[in-house]
Amino acid sequence: MIIFAVIIVLCALILIAKGVIIVEQQEAVIIQNLGQYSRTLTPGPHLIMPFIETPRPMLKLQKQKSIDGRTYSVLAYSPRIDLRETVYDFPRQNVITKDNVTISINALLYFQIVDARKALYSIENLPEAIEKLTQTNLRNLVGQLALDETLVSRDIINDKLREILDKATDKWGVKVNRVELQDIVPPASIQQAMEKEKKAEQDRRATILEAEGIKKSAILTAEGEKMAAINKAEGEKQAEILRAEGIAQARIIEADAEKEAISRIIGALADKGKPDQYLIAMKYLETMTAITNGANNKVVYMPYEATGILSSVDGIKQMFDKNP
Repeated sequence: MIIFAVIIVLCALILIAKGVIIVEQQEAVIIQNLGQYSRTLTPGPHLIMPFIETPRPMLKLQKQKSIDGRTYSVLAYSPRIDLRETVYDFPRQNVITKDNVTISINALLYFQIVDARKALYSIENLPEAIEKLTQTNLRNLVGQLALDETLVSRDIINDKLREILDKATDKWGVKVNRVELQDIVPPASIQQAMEKEKKAEQDRRATILEAEGIKKSAILTAEGEKMAAINKAEGEKQAEILRAEGIAQARIIEADAEKEAISRIIGALADKGKPDQYLIAMKYLETMTAITNGANNKVVYMPYEATGILSSVDGIKQMFDKNP
């Protein structure tokens, strides 16, 4: 009797364990009734009929760690379908470009299951199907581009690949949110050629910058010399103007002094003789003195007109002698 009761309790516990399912947030569970689709369980507690209603498992990638600590992904069946966004790191693959250059590319795919029923019943192995679809379309896209275009067109490739994958996986209940090309690695020979080209371009830019610096320096030097010459010429001009003004002022002062002297002489000689003859004689004597004072003058010839001047001088002397 006790054994029978224990058996009943165990069966009840098994039925409860099999009949109660708790679905977590952002998960879904597909329930089949004797092999046919019955319903999709949403987050929360649910009761099912044990042995008649059963969860349908689905293949998904699960990450595991090896003994050496490295992480790798394996395919395993799970009764729970994860509705969160999933990232899939595809293994590196070789792709041939339009100009027949083999490059190595690895990509990241961000996708999300939006319809658990389609994801379970429309495709047998969803992770593998997405991987193969991504690799095939990536080859097609890169095959339409040359190497240079591929290296500078990551965003374009990402957008086109995401659009193609999103459209193709819609019937599987999958939404492809984003595709990212991680690395595009050309062959070693191409890398060396690219490095040489880059170095040559850097050298060219350095030469151009140096030439531009020399040019600017020469321009600045020429402008400085030009300004210095202008300033010098302006200074010399001002100096000449000031010198000329000084000479003019000196001549004016000298003329005024000479005028005053002549006026006084005329006033003094007004009653004693002819002042004009006196002035002429004095000027002539000053001129003759200037001529004979030359350092290289060895012989001085008295001009014929000098006798007239001397007679004028003698006349002046006689004119002063007559007056007390």
